[in-house]
Amino acid sequence: MMKNAFEAIAGRKTGQSGGGQNSGNCPLLLLCDHASNALPEGGLGLDPGLLATHIAYDIGAAAVTRALAAAYGAPAFLGVWSRLLIDLNRGADDPTLVMKLSDGSIIPGNRDADAAEVARRIAAWHAPYHAAIVAELDRMGPAAMVVSMHSFTPAWKGRPRPWDVGVLYDRDIRLSAPLMKRLAEAGFTVGDNEPYTGALEGDTLYRHGTLRGLPHVLIEMRQDLIDSDAAAQAFALRLKPILDAALSDVALRRS
Repeated sequence: MMKNAFEAIAGRKTGQSGGGQNSGNCPLLLLCDHASNALPEGGLGLDPGLLATHIAYDIGAAAVTRALAAAYGAPAFLGVWSRLLIDLNRGADDPTLVMKLSDGSIIPGNRDADAAEVARRIAAWHAPYHAAIVAELDRMGPAAMVVSMHSFTPAWKGRPRPWDVGVLYDRDIRLSAPLMKRLAEAGFTVGDNEPYTGALEGDTLYRHGTLRGLPHVLIEMRQDLIDSDAAAQAFALRLKPILDAALSDVALRRS
């Protein structure tokens, strides 16, 4: 029997122990679409060695997400299956939802995936994840802010990437602009919509941030900075006060 479609971390309520000044009924929702490299039995016919690489998951992102959720007392949702099974950060009609080729590697179990198989995966894993996010944001109300955690490789096609952190956004810069400023002030080399663009219609933040009118941002962390549990915990510890300041900037503008 397969495990659930996602991992849900409940936010702490006011009066519960733990956290700091921002815990308790926290307006922050944390997401980690590519948290896991797990695959169903058979592993889609993939070389097991590839499951430890970036094509299967965002290395380190889940550990940082869990650390931040604990520090804030914030709710969080994390994918529990590899992006190679189905990419939670794509719209249901996106042609890259189920990848047949990833960074030069053929995915045998996806090669012959037809429309019926893609629809089955959407129903089993993609739709429940996004429905849970919708339900949580409905509960949280209009004060909610959404932060999605990802990671990127230190180099791409042999070329080093200079950024420590990338901040991705589309048309709404209410959270991305102060976050980039605060990260730079703290000494990070920051990518402005790097190493990818945040303008991807149908992705997680388009659906749950842009279309709902909620402040949101996608944080890309360089994987060599978070590739062990200790490194991820240290990164989260460094990131939290920076994120605190950016969230406060947004709250001040809202008031």
